[in-house]
Amino acid sequence: MQYRLLGRTGLYVSELCLGTMTFGGTDGIWKAVGSLDQQAATGLVKQAFDAGINFIDTANVYATGVSETMTGHAIKSLGLPRDELVIATKANGVMNDKAVNARGQSRYHLMHALDASLQRLQIDHIDLYQLHGFDPLTPLEEVLCTLNDMVRSGKVRHIGLCNMAAWQIMKGLAISDKRGWARFESVQAYYTVASRELEREVVPLLADQQLGLMVWSPLAGGLLSGKFSADGAGPQGARRATFDFPVVDKPRAFRCIDVMRPIAERHQVSVARVALAWLLARPQVSTVIVGAKTPEQLADNLGASQLVLGPQDMAAIDAVSALPLEYPGWMIARQSGPRMAAPVRGEPGR
Repeated sequence: MQYRLLGRTGLYVSELCLGTMTFGGTDGIWKAVGSLDQQAATGLVKQAFDAGINFIDTANVYATGVSETMTGHAIKSLGLPRDELVIATKANGVMNDKAVNARGQSRYHLMHALDASLQRLQIDHIDLYQLHGFDPLTPLEEVLCTLNDMVRSGKVRHIGLCNMAAWQIMKGLAISDKRGWARFESVQAYYTVASRELEREVVPLLADQQLGLMVWSPLAGGLLSGKFSADGAGPQGARRATFDFPVVDKPRAFRCIDVMRPIAERHQVSVARVALAWLLARPQVSTVIVGAKTPEQLADNLGASQLVLGPQDMAAIDAVSALPLEYPGWMIARQSGPRMAAPVRGEPGR
């Protein structure tokens, strides 16, 4: 397992991060994503830790708190050393549909949410506390002031965000810089071979502002596993069969799979492992979040850390997955070429 710095912090995280969204779902979308019981969840946590993963990502909304509870129980029951783990969670979503303030990013809700997450996880601090989306109703100043107070209290070490537009991220960074508050250090976002839209605005921002990138759903909800066919057929019980998310251009995805399949055969690995290895080779990626329903799935994903794609492999995947240029992208590309030499006074012929 390789380790990478998270953004501009001095915090090293494993390049593969264990996602826990498959833990404990019993109804709604959470059942479709995964309904692992405590024994199975504990087994995956142990398997990941034994393989060198030190980074675990969860959220209070996953199975409405059950995932956090199961994650905390797994860590404690296994006796995993707290100082060797980086634990991340999130807040924003609805935790009680009968309570009007049990959602969003108000100071009221975030303070309650943090304490509840700490209790469920059975720990005294969160290493990375993330906003699970954008709240259009709460001023960013209130949100960031609250997060800064959490960091100052010692209950939170670093803060991050998920699923925001570039302008929202930059606005938050500007406010934190102006006020001298703790700033966002990471962005958790959807990014796959078949969905590279993040590269239009967010990836250049990450590079410019030295933010870490945590990739969620790197296999597009299982679509890039190589186990689905273009006519929609897939494995029995597959997540995509009942929960067709995240959004992806499927014809484009299958063109990518067609290119990755011979690469996978040449390396004697799965298509999924190739898709993960491609992401791990992207310069802005800090960690790729892998979730699993079975030990076999997790073992295959873990293998991506050892797979190195050659220049020809990367070029073939880059070509089939490249985004079509849109304005202002094509103008920026045109303007970023070699500049015409300025006339020099007194030089013949100029």
